Amino acid sequence: MISFHQQPELLKPTHMKPAKTNQINRIAISLGILISVLFPSCNNQPAKTSTVEQKLTGEISISGAFALYPLAVKWAEAFRQIHPDVRIDISAGGAGKGMADVLSGMVDLAMFSRGVSKSEEDKGAWKIAVAKDAVLPVMNAANPFAEQIKRTGISRETFSQIYLTKSIAYWDRCPGIAGEPSKMNIYTRSDACGAAEMWAQFLGSNQESLDGLGVFGDPGIADAVKNDRLGIGYNNVIYAFDIQSRKIYDGLNIIPIDLNDNHQVDPDEDFYHSLDEVMNAIGTGKYPSPPARELYFISKGAPSEHIVKVFLQWILTEGQQYVGQAGYVMLPADRIETELRKVR
Repeated sequence: MISFHQQPELLKPTHMKPAKTNQINRIAISLGILISVLFPSCNNQPAKTSTVEQKLTGEISISGAFALYPLAVKWAEAFRQIHPDVRIDISAGGAGKGMADVLSGMVDLAMFSRGVSKSEEDKGAWKIAVAKDAVLPVMNAANPFAEQIKRTGISRETFSQIYLTKSIAYWDRCPGIAGEPSKMNIYTRSDACGAAEMWAQFLGSNQESLDGLGVFGDPGIADAVKNDRLGIGYNNVIYAFDIQSRKIYDGLNIIPIDLNDNHQVDPDEDFYHSLDEVMNAIGTGKYPSPPARELYFISKGAPSEHIVKVFLQWILTEGQQYVGQAGYVMLPADRIETELRKVR
């Protein structure tokens, strides 16, 4: 059973009595076969976790970042196709809530969408990277300056003047934009979350410094901008693009980031037309990090429960086939192997 809320043992050697030569030979051959099974030849691919092991039962509880929630749901559904007697309870309430829940022992795992701080590590936070995505600046599809903004983009400096210093409060005051005075309606996140922290880090600050009307959750901020012709906000990729059509959701537009601050969107900055284009830009580093970032599962100390370790092992092996389908970016193979060693 999976609840969604938006809010194998090592083989033990046996002792053998002395045997005749032919018996010893047979034993040696058997041991050779066993060793070849336990230690197959190495290759460059991450090791696969066997899905045909002893019957797995139990519960896994997860809470946290909206950013990872859709992928975590996909993973849970696929994992339960293999292990139907496992119950997985998933609740999205923001990265901050997930961290608080896991450190207090309320859940087994937290979905997390920013770097883990030293103070969180000191409290026992243990992390494992599982995928990558990014935060995108968004505006209403009917914004009167939309066509100009798609050509000029908005630079990091201008975003800082909007979100931090408040020195730009009108759309027509953005460099390269002309038209009737139109006040910006600025939206930010009210919950402690990775999206806001990563957007703030991109601007050289922290979430507490961001200006704007606070809205709870990724779906909330997307709806706020969709319903406000002069609205501006930021969303995780999966809440800006439709996973089925791979196109931007109706009512939203992505604001291109003018990365070289030349007041125009150059060809190598123009990758917002589809989900797959954005994913490629994140994977190749064309889209900056931050606001691109790794996504994590967090536990309090390295996980010791067998069911949790098997779930994480599966995510980093067979579960990787769902990452791109769900609108996220796979980690490099060597990074996956590094993370996989943490739960072997």
